[in-house]
Amino acid sequence: MRITFAPWGETLAELADVSRRAEEAGAEVIWLQELHRSASISAAAVAQATTTAQVGTAIQLAFTRSPMITALEALDLDELADGRFILGLGTGVQRLVEDWHNARWGKPIGHMRETVRNVRHFMANATRGEAMELDGEYEPMRIRGYERPYPVRRTEIPVYLAAMGPAMTRLAGRIGDGWISHELCSPRYMSERILPEIEAGIAAVEGKERKDVELVVSACCSVDADPRAAFERVRSHVGFYASVRTYADFFEFHGLGEAQQRVVEAFRAGTGADYLGDVVTPEMADAITLNGDRDRVIEQIRAYEGIADAVKLSAPTHGLAPQQVRKGQDEVIDLIATITGGRK
Repeated sequence: MRITFAPWGETLAELADVSRRAEEAGAEVIWLQELHRSASISAAAVAQATTTAQVGTAIQLAFTRSPMITALEALDLDELADGRFILGLGTGVQRLVEDWHNARWGKPIGHMRETVRNVRHFMANATRGEAMELDGEYEPMRIRGYERPYPVRRTEIPVYLAAMGPAMTRLAGRIGDGWISHELCSPRYMSERILPEIEAGIAAVEGKERKDVELVVSACCSVDADPRAAFERVRSHVGFYASVRTYADFFEFHGLGEAQQRVVEAFRAGTGADYLGDVVTPEMADAITLNGDRDRVIEQIRAYEGIADAVKLSAPTHGLAPQQVRKGQDEVIDLIATITGGRK
C-alpha cells in the first residue's frame, strides 16, 4: 500500500511546510481538501513546496465550478506540480451545493458522469483549436473559437472520485482512475460494501481491470504513546461526523446505530458539532479511526493490506485548539517516517 497524507495548516505557509515535511517522511501523495480553503489554491501552494510526492485534491467539489474551470485548474496545477497532480472530485451534499454555492445539484450520478466526461474532453482538446460540443442533461458543452495558447504538461490527468453510497461507488469503478473514501472507514466496510461495488463498476467496462483503479482509504489517525490521549484527541472528530444523520447506515453497519443516536440527540440539544466528544465511546473510535500508540496504529493500517491500494492519513481537527492539531499531526508524520523509512 502507498502511504499518503492530508495536511492541516493554520496558514497556507504552514500547510506548505507541513506537506514538505510529510514528503520528506515518505508520503507518496499529499491530498488537499475543500471547505475552509479552496482545494485548488491549497494544491497550488503544496505543488510548489514539494518535489516528488504527488499532489491531489481530496476532494474538490465537482458541481460548484464549471467543468471547463475545473479542467483549466487541473491543467495549471499539473504544470505547477510538473506532472504530479491528481484531480479528486466529490459531489458534496445537496444543501451545501444548492444553498451555500447556489449551484445545480441535479441527479448526482448523471451529473458526475457528465462532469468527468467534460473535464477529460477539455483537457485532451484544449490546445487543438477545434470545437468542443457535448450533449448532456446537466453539463452540455458548446465551445467554439477557443484554443489554449500555452502547452500543457499532460492531456490526461488522473481523475479520482469520492464515493460512499453504492451507486456512486460503482461509478467510481466504471469511470474513475481511483476512488477515495469518506474520512471515516474500516477494513470490513471496505471489504463488504466498497469492493463489490467497485468491481461491479469495473466489470461494466470492457478491458478495464481492478489494477486500473486505485482505492484510497481515508483514515483519521491519532497516535500517542498514551493510548488514552490518542482517544481523547480523536473523539470529537468522530462526534462531528456522528452528528450527521446522512451517515446513519455507515454507523449501523458497524453496530453503532444507538451510539450515533446518542450523539445526534446531544447535537439537537444544543451541543456544537465540534464538541460532541463526551458522547463518543472508545468502541466508536476504535471501529472507524486509527488510534492508540504507534505499534497499535501500524497494526490498524496493516489491516487494509490486500483491500486498499493506499491509505490517506490525517490528524483529527474537530474540537481541538491549533496546538493540539499540530501535536497530533507531528505524530502522524513521525509515524509515516517509521513506516516508510523516509524519502529514498
